[in-house]
Amino acid sequence: MEIMHERVAGLDVHKAMIVGCVRLASEGKTSRECQSFETTTAGLSSLLAWLTDSGCSHVAMEATGVYWKPVWNILSEGPFDLILANAAHIKNVPGRKTDVNDATWIADLVACGLIRASFVPDQATQELRSLMRMRKQLIQEQTRHTQRIQKTLEEANIKLDSVISDIMGVSGRRMIEAMIAGIRNPARLAALADGRVKATPKHLYDALHGRLTDHHCFMLRLYLEQYDALDKAIIEIDRAVDAAIAAMDQQVAPGRATFRSLIHLLNTMPGISTLSATSILAETGTDMSRFATAGHFVAWAGLCPGQNESAGKRKSSHLRKGGRWLKTVLVQCAWSAVKKKDSYYKAQFNRLRSRRGPKKAICAVAAAMLTAIWHMLTNGVVHQDLGIDQFDRRSAECKARRLVAQLTKLGFQVELQPIAEAP
Repeated sequence: MEIMHERVAGLDVHKAMIVGCVRLASEGKTSRECQSFETTTAGLSSLLAWLTDSGCSHVAMEATGVYWKPVWNILSEGPFDLILANAAHIKNVPGRKTDVNDATWIADLVACGLIRASFVPDQATQELRSLMRMRKQLIQEQTRHTQRIQKTLEEANIKLDSVISDIMGVSGRRMIEAMIAGIRNPARLAALADGRVKATPKHLYDALHGRLTDHHCFMLRLYLEQYDALDKAIIEIDRAVDAAIAAMDQQVAPGRATFRSLIHLLNTMPGISTLSATSILAETGTDMSRFATAGHFVAWAGLCPGQNESAGKRKSSHLRKGGRWLKTVLVQCAWSAVKKKDSYYKAQFNRLRSRRGPKKAICAVAAAMLTAIWHMLTNGVVHQDLGIDQFDRRSAECKARRLVAQLTKLGFQVELQPIAEAP
């Protein structure tokens, strides 16, 4: 196989140690040198000096958990191209796995140019991404505490969630706090409901008539305190996100779009709020030039079905599991976009749902939205909805073929005859 790089290195990264292999090719001969280093700052500095003295032009390593990040931060200061590889893409032949063999295999792959570099954003984008991911995790933890509160009320035979849509809303908080304070009378609890609650006083009384004990009140107090603590943490994260975006905008070169302006640009798309736009940009970055086409962008996000073909037959293929942070945000935005009236995404969803089911249809809508995002960020244009009649504006021949195919599946034989024009 053709050698593209003569001086390269491969790193097998672990929690406490790193095994490195420097591969040198000269005049048809190849030599390899392997060494082990600790993952402390002093050990990584020694690794950087070793790679620099070896004259490596490319250094590759696997994305192993979070252990690659400190290695990347220190080695990125070196005079070589640092490559982060997906571990699933560079698996070695099974049965010969050792740390030295793994490092040697990575060095051989990068020497032949067979490693595709993964996207590693700059430090500011990584910090923003970390904040947005932590915010989502705290929201999920809040949801768990809400479910625990609901479970405790059910144990006390209080059916609060049957008469109130959000038990952590204004009315629900009043009633739960009153229960914690020692109020047991259902009538007094029902009187705390806001006037906008649709349930009648009789329904509220029946739902709040239970057997609340001191143990239940103790559990409710603990869950509510944890919920409020998470709420305060989310507010602090929002402040940190605003400060991070402001700092990023100050470093933007003149004439280029700021991060805040790109958020407003994505807000023009149906289903994308300021929060979801921030999460999307934190995951994808703002530079779309590293994606050749919108299709490459969709495939990188894991919203493009894989290929599974053998003996000329195409088999069922599913979406990849990778990119869960970006994929989940896009799917949530897609569910919101399909609810807008006279929208192209609503027409696309309804068209695909009847044939492929709602899950595949919503993933297709998310892929279409990501395609539009690529064009918006690449060209700096606002979103233009194609309209709900986009599929109806297709050519008459395409419509006829589709309708004939549907009738054929139903067991009818169709023969099309054009209508004679009037004289």
